[in-house]
Amino acid sequence: MIDFIPLEYYYEVYLYYCMITVLFILLHSVVLQINDIKNIFFLKGIGIITLLLLTVYIGYRPVSGKYFIDMSTYALHFDHYANGGSVYVTEDVFFHNFMRLCALVVDVNTFFFICAIIYIIPMYIVSKKYFKEYWFYSFFMFIIAFSFWTYGTNGIRNGLATSIFLLAVSFYNKKIIMYTLLFMSTLFHKSLVLPVSAFLITVFYNNPKHFLYAWLLATPISIATGSFWVGLFTSIGFGDDRLSGYLTSELDESIKSSGFRFDFLFYSSFPVLAGWYFIFKRKFEDKIYNQLFNTYLIANTFWVLVITANFSNRFAYLSWFLMSLIIIYPFLKKQFFKNQQLNIALVTVAYFGFTYLMFTIYYG
Repeated sequence: MIDFIPLEYYYEVYLYYCMITVLFILLHSVVLQINDIKNIFFLKGIGIITLLLLTVYIGYRPVSGKYFIDMSTYALHFDHYANGGSVYVTEDVFFHNFMRLCALVVDVNTFFFICAIIYIIPMYIVSKKYFKEYWFYSFFMFIIAFSFWTYGTNGIRNGLATSIFLLAVSFYNKKIIMYTLLFMSTLFHKSLVLPVSAFLITVFYNNPKHFLYAWLLATPISIATGSFWVGLFTSIGFGDDRLSGYLTSELDESIKSSGFRFDFLFYSSFPVLAGWYFIFKRKFEDKIYNQLFNTYLIANTFWVLVITANFSNRFAYLSWFLMSLIIIYPFLKKQFFKNQQLNIALVTVAYFGFTYLMFTIYYG
């Protein structure tokens, strides 16, 4: 357990490590071409170091309900199972059986380390699968995302489920494995039914233009008839309180008290703008990218419709976890700009900048 770093600075240490790495990426983009052997060596080295350090850092953090919110609740469940208790919940039984199995062989700190592995490693695998030697650009985009820390330390179960979804996408050409993993993601957290269903829709219909129109229409529809959609989704069970929150308590309260969140809608538009630009303006053709983009649009449209509800935060991450991949994917698949590496670095700076801005607003 990492107990030599004061908990009040635990998130900041991660954040400033990311800031330093962002600066190194920017520096390399100015002096080196993206395919320069020195740049590739840098990406591999900093990538492996970051992957290992971050997994250990998140996995072996001290148990704390004050700083990691629902982590203490998970620890209580784990202690119950470690002391011979049976699974006593009626929902998400698969995850609790997973926790009970872990409790038979490891201690609580190792359990959270295992969770960190399941959460972080799929981000590496999907990045390595699609971007080869440039995988660190994609992986780093995942870990500097606004919602990354929250779902690695607080909303753990949802974070695991979405990472299993990403792992499934890594096996796109091995359909049996892919669909098995997609199903498994819903067992870890039933809310994954939404992005999994969205992904399955794109298997049969994958035209981004129509999904983009639907996303654009969702905002005025939500403003005009938001209460209708809130009532509809509440009636089918999406408003229930769950073990793990989808954002930190500070963000939960902010969402609950502020009505229509134009700032988060602005944040949600980042991958939409990226997809629109590359697919429609630059004619980027990639079946997998279209599916990921359309999956995001479908899932995010649902969130926009209920954005004013107390539980709307429970929809946000069901699309946001794809954001990093959608933004960076075209940059690493095709040459669009003369100084491609500089554009990648600037996108990374801007993406991290939003995360740091949110840190200063909610924690500064």
